[in-house]
Amino acid sequence: MAIRIGDKAPNFQAETTQGKIDFYQWKGSNWTVLFSHPRDFTPVCTTELGEVARLKAQFDQRSCKVIGLSVDAVKDHQGWAQDIQETQGQTLNFPLIGDPDRRVSQLYDMIHPNASDTFTVRSVFVIDGKNTVRLIITYPASTGRNFVEILRVIDSLQLTDNYKVATPVNWKNGEDVIIVPSLTDEQEIKKLFPRGYKALKPYLRVTPQPNKK
Repeated sequence: MAIRIGDKAPNFQAETTQGKIDFYQWKGSNWTVLFSHPRDFTPVCTTELGEVARLKAQFDQRSCKVIGLSVDAVKDHQGWAQDIQETQGQTLNFPLIGDPDRRVSQLYDMIHPNASDTFTVRSVFVIDGKNTVRLIITYPASTGRNFVEILRVIDSLQLTDNYKVATPVNWKNGEDVIIVPSLTDEQEIKKLFPRGYKALKPYLRVTPQPNKK
C-alpha cells in the first residue's frame, strides 16, 4: 500500500547496527528521517551515509532522529561502515536497518518494480513527533540526496506547525515568511506579528520570521 503525506507512519520491529528496535519506541516523540538504500557497498549511498553522519548534530538540534535502511543484513552493514569511515572520514553514528526480507521496504512502499523488483528505491520520509508522514522524496539511483535541503524542510515544517505562516521559495531559516491567506483578522495579525508585514498582494503578505529577533 502506498504511503502518502498525512498518513500515519507504520510501526515495525527490525535489527539495526545499534541493536533490535521497535520503531515507535525508538523514535518516541522525536521527529525522524527514515531513508533507504538499494544495497550495501554502493557508491552514491556511501557518500550519503557519510554526509548524514556529519550532519547528525544538526538533526539533533531539531529534535530529529535519523535512521537508514538497506536490504542487506546487519552483518554486511558493519563492513560498509568501515568503508564509510575510510572514504568519508565519518563514523556511522546512527542506526542502519538490516532488511534482507524486504519487510520494512514493502511496508513503506520502497520497492518499485519498474526500477527493481528486489532493491529499494532511494526514498526519504520525514515523520513528525506524532508519527505523521510530513515529507516523501524519492531519488533516482544516480543522484545523491541533498540532506541540507531536508534540514531546510524540517525547519519549515516545525516553524509552520507553531505559527500561522508558510515559507516562500528557497526560504532559509531566519528569512522572511508568508502569513497564511486564511488569517484575515487584523487584530490577530498584529498580535501574532508585532513587527508588521508588507502586503505585496492581498493574498501575499510577507513578515519577518516570528521566532527570530
